[in-house]
Amino acid sequence: MRIDELAFDDRGLIPCIVQQHDTGEVLMMAWMNAESIRLTQETGTTWFWSRSRSELWNKGATSGNVQQLRELLYDCDADCLLAKVDSPGPACHTGNRSCFFRSL
Repeated sequence: MRIDELAFDDRGLIPCIVQQHDTGEVLMMAWMNAESIRLTQETGTTWFWSRSRSELWNKGATSGNVQQLRELLYDCDADCLLAKVDSPGPACHTGNRSCFFRSL
């Protein structure tokens, strides 16, 4: 599949679940656009679109917890991505390993 065949929303974004490749641990969810997908594929590290800052960001570029891409998959409807990564440190901006650390 080509990037332009993915089902982006009206803002040009698609959700991406990030998972530790060897354990299956769900680390985070972030938004991607066509450019962040291209950069992720080209560099081998995860890039996302920040809705609050309206800019691209390379996960871990500031913290040092860079996520190395192992595989980028899309779902059956082509409207959600799954990035399997090697994430050596915390994935959450709070310092937690995963963004999913609170129970409802």
